[in-house]
Order: sequence, then C-alpha cells, then structure tokens
Amino acid sequence: MPDARDDTDNPNTDVTPPADPAPHAGTAAAQAGATLPVDPAAFADSTVALHADTTTFAESVVALHADTVAVLAGWEPTSTAAAEARDRTLALLAAGPVAMTRAHRPGHVTASVLIGDATGERLLFCLHGKFGQWVQLGGHCEPTDRTLAGAALREATEESGIAGLRIDPVPIDVDIHPVPCQGGSFHHDVRFAVVAPAGAVEQVSDESEALGWFPPDRLPTPRLDGVDQLLAPGLARLRRGLLRPAP
Repeated sequence: MPDARDDTDNPNTDVTPPADPAPHAGTAAAQAGATLPVDPAAFADSTVALHADTTTFAESVVALHADTVAVLAGWEPTSTAAAEARDRTLALLAAGPVAMTRAHRPGHVTASVLIGDATGERLLFCLHGKFGQWVQLGGHCEPTDRTLAGAALREATEESGIAGLRIDPVPIDVDIHPVPCQGGSFHHDVRFAVVAPAGAVEQVSDESEALGWFPPDRLPTPRLDGVDQLLAPGLARLRRGLLRPAP
C-alpha cells in the first residue's frame, strides 16, 4: 500500500519491534471520554487544526478503535492466514486506541483496498514510489477517520484520484507484515473491496510512480509480498456486487 510518509525502506525488511509494553495507560479513562487516548502527532497526517477541540479528537480516535474491534470480532475470515492475522490484530487492539496509530511500536492497524473497475475485468494497482513494487492502495489511519472502512475509502480516493468509489465495509483479508515505522514495527493491514464508477480516470498521487489497470490473470511484477493473498477473496467480493458507500 503506497504510504511513503514514514515507510522509508522496503516494508518486508526483517525488523524486530520492541516487546509489548504494558497496556496503554489511560485507555479506560479515554474510552470513558475523560482523557485524550493518544497524542495527535501519532497519526501519519496529524493536522491538529482539523481537531482543535481535543475532546472531539479523542472521540474520533476512540470511535475508530471501537469500530475496528467490532468489525474484526464479527468478521468471518477468508483464509487460515487471515484468521491468524485477525486474532493477532484483536490482541493488538487490546492496547486501546493507540494501536490505531504508528506511535504503537508493537504494531498498528492500517487499511487498504482492492479496487475493481465497473466492468469487473480489471484491478487497479500502483507502483510504489519508494519500494519500486506494485501494490494495492491504502495506508495509515488519520484523525478524521471514525470507521475503518471510511479510512480505507479515504485512502483509496486520495491515492487513485477517483471520486465516487464504493466500498464493501466487510473486510476481505487481514495481513501482518514488518515495516520500519518508529524504527521497527508491524502493519496489521485490514483489506477491503472497492469498485470504481464507469469511466473512472485515475490520477497518480505524490506517493506513487504510476497507476495501472490490470486483468486479474495478468498482474504486474514485481509485486509486494501479501498482495496475492487478497486477490481471491477480493475478486469473489467484487463479483458478488455488495459494494456501497462506507459508513
């Protein structure tokens, strides 16, 4: 997923994050609305002006965390690997809202998408500007995100330049991979299926070298590890046509 803001090296680098810290101090109070659960600077694109009211910011982070827990707890995994990743991600989320941010060095939740065109015959991938490999679109959550599907849809829209995307808020896959965030961490990446409107024209963002549509049986190479795992469940979801605006 093309989030180049802090992943300055290959995300498959064998990095070892620090041991799990004690449960996030203040989490219970934050969920009760008493304290700010995480520093705004922990988000990849934290613009405090967007949440000048720290109470509003706290509510947003807590809402995003609660939505992510609910989505994953009620999700039927699409593979054995996805089931293991889902369980590990739920364990990570026990740390509280901070696990939604890159400040949480044991790992943090990200959101990415498999975008299909209106014909169902092509998939959109981007050539990552730093990694030099093809990957699905997606990235870190931001302070404005209140749902995980909403974060995925925002990332898809920003990185594809396509308006009117539709998303299925039920995940298609979960994948965990090492990244160099904060000197060594893991992305717990929750993936969704998205469909583009007819006649959509993509626009390359500053995080990508290129965007391209490809038939599922002729995908570009080299591809980042983890891409192939989302193809079967993603294509199945796209063909079922269960896509709608994100909550």
